[in-house]
Amino acid sequence: MHAAYITAPGPPEAITWGELPVPGRGPTDVLVRVRAVAADPVDTFVRSGAYPVPMPLPFVIGRDLVGHVEASETTAFPPGLPVWCNSLGHGGRQGSFAEYVTVPADRLYPAPDDLDPLDLVAAAHPAATAWLALVRHGHLRPGHRVFIGGAAGNVGSAAVALAASSGATVIATAHPRDHAHVRALGAADVRDYRTDPPAAHPAGDPGGPGGPGDPDDSGDQTPDQPDIRDSIDLYVDASGQGDPATAIDRLAHRGRLVIMSGLRQAPALPLGRLYTKDATVTGFAISNATVPELADAAAGVIHLLRTTAWRPRITARLPLSQAAEAHRILEDGRARGRVVLEAPGGGGS
Repeated sequence: MHAAYITAPGPPEAITWGELPVPGRGPTDVLVRVRAVAADPVDTFVRSGAYPVPMPLPFVIGRDLVGHVEASETTAFPPGLPVWCNSLGHGGRQGSFAEYVTVPADRLYPAPDDLDPLDLVAAAHPAATAWLALVRHGHLRPGHRVFIGGAAGNVGSAAVALAASSGATVIATAHPRDHAHVRALGAADVRDYRTDPPAAHPAGDPGGPGGPGDPDDSGDQTPDQPDIRDSIDLYVDASGQGDPATAIDRLAHRGRLVIMSGLRQAPALPLGRLYTKDATVTGFAISNATVPELADAAAGVIHLLRTTAWRPRITARLPLSQAAEAHRILEDGRARGRVVLEAPGGGGS
């Protein structure tokens, strides 16, 4: 079979498209013929060595896939069944960028016939990440006020749709060109990420609104951006550019800040505001999710695709043989959506 693999961490050019043996399988594994995969930013961290993981060599890259069962010993996954997975390529598991992959049965899910397979593979990682951030770690509840930074991105847009459909009031930031899209997903208030937030200090504090150097002597925000200080129950930064100090300033009593990006950031935290609010800061990476958590998130992915208007933006479709180009697209910022790669022959049954 053909696969995209590396023999050592390195740049995108380290990825080889070549022949490897069809992987073997144990009694609880399922051999899957791959139809399509999606490239995730975390895949580039693993490939480059920025996110060190156990890596059997040669190492097939990638996490997500849709395909169909080629062979299995379990009646839950008969041959020909359409399936999907979003947790390969980590923890010593080989990745998904190959014509055939072996998947542990408890990490594999049936693919519903009513969903487009390319939508499903593109949604698998960002929607599961959004579900884990909001539901598992953020304890999302109806009536919550939820702030989502980076709301037009892959994870952020899924988070907006999930929070709004759960009965939360969503306040979001995005580029103005994306405001209508984010509102259509259910956000009640969408702000320009370049100008919001104005500061992370109470009014009148040095450096805060109304303090020295602030052009607005009144300390007020613009009329279309009312003050939301001390009102946010759940703050999720999906952009990797947010300021945790600002987030904590905006949290309500016992509010929660969930951080899922910003691998190389080292910001300072206002500890006084954190503990006097009984607030919680939680960092999480989907790579650390347990098998049961991933299964719950998988159900959340299907629910999101079936019950909301959200769909992942697929901005590039490539053959699987161009895996290195997919990683270059992600690393040089050309992708404003998902990069999907299709296996030779499409892997159809």
